[in-house]
Amino acid sequence: MQGVTRRFGDTCAVDDLSLSVAVGEVFGFLGHNGAGKTTSVRLLNGVLMADSGDIRVLGLDPQTEGPQLRSRTGVLTETPSLDERLTATDNLTIYADLYGVPVQQVRQRVSTMLETFGLSDRGHEKVGGYSKGMKQRLALARAFLHEPELIFLDEPTSGLDPVATQEVHEMIRHVSQDEGRTVFLCTHNLVEAQRLCNRVAVMEHGRLAAMGTPKELAREIGTNVTYRLEVELEQRQAALDILKRTPSLMDVQFDDEALIFTSTDREMIPDLLTQIVSEDVRVYALTPQATSLEDIYLALHARKGHRQ
Repeated sequence: MQGVTRRFGDTCAVDDLSLSVAVGEVFGFLGHNGAGKTTSVRLLNGVLMADSGDIRVLGLDPQTEGPQLRSRTGVLTETPSLDERLTATDNLTIYADLYGVPVQQVRQRVSTMLETFGLSDRGHEKVGGYSKGMKQRLALARAFLHEPELIFLDEPTSGLDPVATQEVHEMIRHVSQDEGRTVFLCTHNLVEAQRLCNRVAVMEHGRLAAMGTPKELAREIGTNVTYRLEVELEQRQAALDILKRTPSLMDVQFDDEALIFTSTDREMIPDLLTQIVSEDVRVYALTPQATSLEDIYLALHARKGHRQ
């Protein structure tokens, strides 16, 4: 996407959006409700037309080359439409035909997808009797059915139990790492994005707020760093007193085995360590904790709010 804008009346749902996704990566598309994620995905799939800008997906124009594009992409929407009057097997068989799966391969592909997503023993049942989680698994099976090069997944683990969620995560890793397929993942689940995504983009009010790897975003945004300090058990209170009187530290607390604190100034950490040691506190380890996507997201949101 390059300079893409889409309006609905006076509302600008997507505002001058530019982004690119590499082949074989899991790309996270993050943002609150109304941030522009769903509209962006509809633009990428040719469901909506942009007011301005250029869109290319797998080298194709979604508006003029939609059928060719849809044969090479899989889509899971947040509210997938399944024919509840039909069985799971019939649903997948119909879509296999629509996706252009060779006739001689349809039965095997349908069987494989039902097995992969834990529906083999329920494939003969009408979808109307399925639970929400089962419908979600069937929709995922449909998205992966024709072995697409690019897969758009909108909240793929919504309604799934922890075991099914883990299985979906493993499937996403497999198609990306082992098969070289590209996954465009829309999710509110920042832990999920942290586990799966090579890069992420964060949307705010239709605009791209940030894009990169979690490490790149942490560096760019300058988020505070959380540290874990391990000291002699009997000296933990002394270390705690030192930390609490240090101005640039906050959220100082104990966990089961160490002291945890957040620093707004990374440059002062060596001096802090020297101070602790000079007061005869035995230090075993001082370890920076990895910045999470949640930290980054909250920092972006706070920065945006401050600017407004």
